[in-house]
Parts: sequence; structure tokens; C-alpha cells
Amino acid sequence: MNRKALALTGAALAVAGLLAGCSTKPSSAASGGTLRLGYFANVTHATALAEVERGTLAAKLGATKLETQVFNAGPAAVEAIFGGAIDATYIGPNPAINAYVKSKGDAIRIVAGATSGGAQLVVAPDITKAADLKGKTLATPQLGNTQDVALRAWLKSQGFKTDPQKGGDVTIAPSENATTLQLFKDKKIAGAWLPEPWASRLVLEGGGTVLVDEASLWPAGQFVTTHLVVATPFLEKHPDVVKKLLEAHVETTAWINANRAEAKTVVNAALEKLTQKKLKDEVIDRAFAHLTITNDPIASSLVLSATHAVEAGLLKAPDLKGIYDLRTLNEVLAATGQPAVADAGLGRN
Repeated sequence: MNRKALALTGAALAVAGLLAGCSTKPSSAASGGTLRLGYFANVTHATALAEVERGTLAAKLGATKLETQVFNAGPAAVEAIFGGAIDATYIGPNPAINAYVKSKGDAIRIVAGATSGGAQLVVAPDITKAADLKGKTLATPQLGNTQDVALRAWLKSQGFKTDPQKGGDVTIAPSENATTLQLFKDKKIAGAWLPEPWASRLVLEGGGTVLVDEASLWPAGQFVTTHLVVATPFLEKHPDVVKKLLEAHVETTAWINANRAEAKTVVNAALEKLTQKKLKDEVIDRAFAHLTITNDPIASSLVLSATHAVEAGLLKAPDLKGIYDLRTLNEVLAATGQPAVADAGLGRN
């Protein structure tokens, strides 16, 4: 199997015990009078950041109250879905697959795409090839998150062994993104596989170099980095609220793509509120340059990821039929004169 194919496993590796201690069925949905939305303080979640910061989502929801919760990485957001603490979240592909498989298809549905691209392996300047990583320590946002499994799969393609207990030929030590940046500056880790803006911060603030741009490992550089999922009970009980969420999502996607310069300012303002620190202009510029903001969940990349994860022995053959429910999204897209997006045969009928 070639390097590109093996790297595709990164979006689908299920880490054993990732959701240990969590119920495999989400709690009953909250009242339709409130939408509890999760997302990350990452540029890869630009749609969520912009729709909240600009008030687009709140305006669409009308009388429905919006509550938001910010996470560092996907597994924590999945735990919140499982615990009934949130109704919907922007999240990466691997945690969504884990949630769906762990709950036997009950927990979530993917209802829209959000972002493609924006993830890189940034390393110290003296590391110029994969072989230089032997015996080194690398970081990811969280054990089992999308970048964590992408790194593990890529290292496997390079002949390295890793394990969740930080053993193997290359040590992977997940940590909070801000902590990772400081560890890199202090030369306590050799690098990290991170989403934007953290990859750009390691390059521009930490003096790192890009060893792997994940986009280079995918056909045409297109792969899902972030999509929008909704807890199934909430989707079934409150389809009107979900439609309003998707209307705001589609409107915001169009606005970002038509106003990239202003969008960077809005996203940066949102990040400053969440992290108490504004990104430097060169960081947000570099981060945005590596992203595609899209309503398309790029379902084919999820299918291919799962296939290669099974081939690599990283995941038991999953039945992902029904993980997507793009019907409402496609209704909203049709109403705005945009083409429908596909679910790669994994949609809810």
C-alpha cells in the first residue's frame, strides 16, 4: 500500500477505550427552546466561530436560545454528546466515526461539512526526513482525535510503531494545543501534528518547519477536517431547530468564501474572546491559506479512511450506513440555488 493510502487511515482509527466510562447512548435531547452547540477555538472551525461572532446563528434561531461550549479536541466533544451536555458540535471525522460505532449508530448524524485541509506535521528544523523521528517525542491535541490518528497512521506508513501508552519507536504525547506550542518552543518535543492555527503558530512563532502537509496525502488534497454533527435524539425531536442551524451554517459558509479578508478579522476576534489572545496577522493569513470552507462533508474521504483503517488492522469493519443525514442541508442548499452534496451511499433514507 502506498504512503498516500496509508495516511488516509488517519481519519478513522478508533482508539480502544477512547470512550470508556461513557454511555453508548446519548441522554434525551434538550428542549427545542435551546440549542447547545460545541466547537473548537481553531481556525478549522471558522464557520462556527463566524456564525456565532457575527450573530448569524442567533438571528436564525430566533426565540430558540443558543448556548455554546468550546472544546480542545473531538473526543471531549463526543463525551459531551454522549453525556447529553450538548446537542450538536463541529468535530473531526475520527471522533464522529467512533461515536457512531460505539453507540451502534444511535448517537449522532453528520449533517454538513465545514472544512477541508488545515492540518500539518511541524517539526524542529534539524528534522528533515521521517527517519529523523526515531526516538523522538511528538504531540497531538488529544488521544484518538483526528490529528492524533493521522499521525499514528503516517508513522506506521514510514515503518514506525506507536501505541496509546506513549511507547514505540516514536513517542506520541497528546497535550492541549497551547501547551504543545510552549513545549515546542522549549525544545521538549520534536514536533506536532496539529490543526490550524496551531500548525502555523509552531512555524511562525516556534521556528518549526513542515514535514508533512496532510493535504498532500489525499487525492486532490481534499479531505474532511471538520464537519457538523447533531445528536440523533435532538435531530429527530427538533428538526426545525436543526434546519435553522443549517441555514446559518450555509449562509456563513457563503459569507466566508465571498469575504475572506473580513472573515479572517471576524474569526480572529472570536478566537481572541475565547483564548484572550489575538492571532498575529501572519498566523491567521497562513492558516486561512491552507483551508477550504465548504458545506460538502467530502463523504468519500470518510469511506476511504474507514476502508484503509480496516486494512491496516486499526478498526474492526464498521457499518457506517446511516452516519450521514444530509437531507435538510440539501434542502437549504436548493433553496439558495446551490448544488446538493453527496453522502457516498451512507445516508439516512
